[in-house]
Amino acid sequence: MKKILLAFQFLTIIPLRVRSDISEKELSRSASFFPLVGAFQGLLAVVSAALLLKVFSAEIVSALIVLILIISNGGFHLDGLADTFDALSVKSSGDKAVDREKRLSAMKDSSTGAIGVIAIVSVIMLKFLFINNLFSISSIITASSLLFLMPVFSKWVMIPAMYYGVSARQDGLGKIFLDNIRANAVIFSSLLTIIFCLLITELHLHKLYGTKPIALFFILVFALYIFSFLSVKFCEKKFGGLTGDTLGAISEISEILFLMVVTVWLQHFI
Repeated sequence: MKKILLAFQFLTIIPLRVRSDISEKELSRSASFFPLVGAFQGLLAVVSAALLLKVFSAEIVSALIVLILIISNGGFHLDGLADTFDALSVKSSGDKAVDREKRLSAMKDSSTGAIGVIAIVSVIMLKFLFINNLFSISSIITASSLLFLMPVFSKWVMIPAMYYGVSARQDGLGKIFLDNIRANAVIFSSLLTIIFCLLITELHLHKLYGTKPIALFFILVFALYIFSFLSVKFCEKKFGGLTGDTLGAISEISEILFLMVVTVWLQHFI
């Protein structure tokens, strides 16, 4: 239970606090339950959609869902996205070691640059467009079912990245996870994600699409796992490893990829 509370405390604004002392290993082990936090955020999005669609148009509801998801974790990952893209915008000097230090320094800067703002605006805009499109090309229940899974996958995708990655810094919250994540966390979190996929399939998608959703989820797990691995390699090249900010960026970008895949599936394979 302590690990679950730590996962919610770390990833959401819910005022849950573990009163006892927390070791670095305990905090890192809470990552196994990140998909559970994603399920909570997914449920929040689904309930919000069900209530808001009775009052507002799908366009407005899509925008509000994006806003609700941002608020639910305090813009934690968006902040990491902005910092990561600000760091990537640092011009190369030709010296890899110097460039890495400059990028890490830019990432740590509390101010947000133009590229960081563009990254945030682009991600929010794309999420809005894709979610609105989900409501227009499928039933409300189907769109809500897939919307529920979006944060589940985006929270899960960080865990393989933590497992394969190394810390770019000698301090920071990200280092705690990167130094302590083991294969069992990847396996357990993956099983949680698969269980949520099967649950959604059994509750609704199987009735409409038969076994096709299973293929979709297999593709999503494979594609996002590869994305996670490639992101680690990219960050190692640019920053010398991962940071908490880059993990947040990976999570945000994975939601766009998730929405892209399910949109293509609904439009061309159903």
